[in-house]
Amino acid sequence: MTWGVPESRAEIARIQSERKRVAVENARKAPFFEGKLDHIDPDRLDDPEEWGKIPILDKDMLRAIPPKEFYRDFCIAKPGEISEYWRSGGQTGRPLFYPRTFQDIAAAMEGFARTYRIADMGPGDMVHNSFPLGIHPAGHMWARSSSIEGIGTNWVGAGNAAPSALQIQLIDMMQPTAWMGMSSYGIHLANVAAAEGVDLAGGSVEKLLCTAEPVSATKREKLERMWGAELFDGFGMTECMMMAGESEHHDGLHIWTDFAFIEVLDEETLEPVPEGEAGLLVMTSLYTNNATPFLRWNAGDIVTYHEHGATDGPFNVFPMIRHAHRTAGFFKIKGVNINHAELEDFMFAMADVGDFKAEAVNDGGNDALRLTVEILRGSNAADTEKSLAERVKGTFELTPEIVAVEQGTLAREFEKSVKAPRFVDARS
Repeated sequence: MTWGVPESRAEIARIQSERKRVAVENARKAPFFEGKLDHIDPDRLDDPEEWGKIPILDKDMLRAIPPKEFYRDFCIAKPGEISEYWRSGGQTGRPLFYPRTFQDIAAAMEGFARTYRIADMGPGDMVHNSFPLGIHPAGHMWARSSSIEGIGTNWVGAGNAAPSALQIQLIDMMQPTAWMGMSSYGIHLANVAAAEGVDLAGGSVEKLLCTAEPVSATKREKLERMWGAELFDGFGMTECMMMAGESEHHDGLHIWTDFAFIEVLDEETLEPVPEGEAGLLVMTSLYTNNATPFLRWNAGDIVTYHEHGATDGPFNVFPMIRHAHRTAGFFKIKGVNINHAELEDFMFAMADVGDFKAEAVNDGGNDALRLTVEILRGSNAADTEKSLAERVKGTFELTPEIVAVEQGTLAREFEKSVKAPRFVDARS
């Protein structure tokens, strides 16, 4: 099948109408859905009231199925139809490994390729790929789909596969035009470069492609300043594909609604919310459902929906979502809830702090917040530590323990992990 961006909203509506029926038919093949869809009229799926009768599926429901039964009861592909397996993207609980058929991969490749196009990348570009490679799909799918666009790719992998110092050497030597990876790893790669005396901001990289972690305005500003490059965020889920990207206006994530039917629902009532109001993102895969029939999947993301973005290019046919917040971790220390995302933004806004790690620790029987920080060269370490402690106390109502380390220390620690472990609960 030849893929391309639909030319109109009417074409998208036609695709959705056809593929929603296929999605329900595929789900009915799975023993997991036995009895759950009998009341659904397949001829009325375009009626929001009828569609809303389909039960919402979430991670806890799937994790409750023993692993072997998962493949028997939820997955519908035969062994000869399976191309590969993708690891579920969650950081908590038992991971699941989703089979993907050859048909699934053909569609998913287009979903990944579009993130290059919406970022105005093509022949002549060379990408340094620092995403994990293997059962985490983002890295290898992005690398493979680059060939569709005539884009060169250096399959480097994350820091646990290629040490950060080596990654900086490769970037300095091969002069790629773009870097891709998790935003947190981009920050500590830049810190390694600074420690090595490499000027990333004055180098060849013009664009950064990120996904898998929320990118706040503060984190975006820090990354773009450290790399001297423009950041394009992406959004996807293992249950579907890479399904959204940013245009040149960076005003939200354009969702490929020909591949994913999305709903934004009230968290309590599960009824649709008005445009612009925050709600729970629910997704139905329209094409990558030949092995895992995800139907009204609760992605766990809180977003706002917007019919139109600012771009006047071909991707204006797609609506946008903006993340309101994502279900995130927090520390509870001395009765104070410290949201990880809020603390990360706070720390990255500190001009004199290059990187940090936050730990909840038990100090002499008392809970405490320990902040390990890399203070940039040229800054007054004592003044920075004092100012940081005062500002944390004023913002989070908790006085932290500050531990200053040399630049590059945290990057060397983080590179052993797929995702930088900036938040650690070290209490016994």
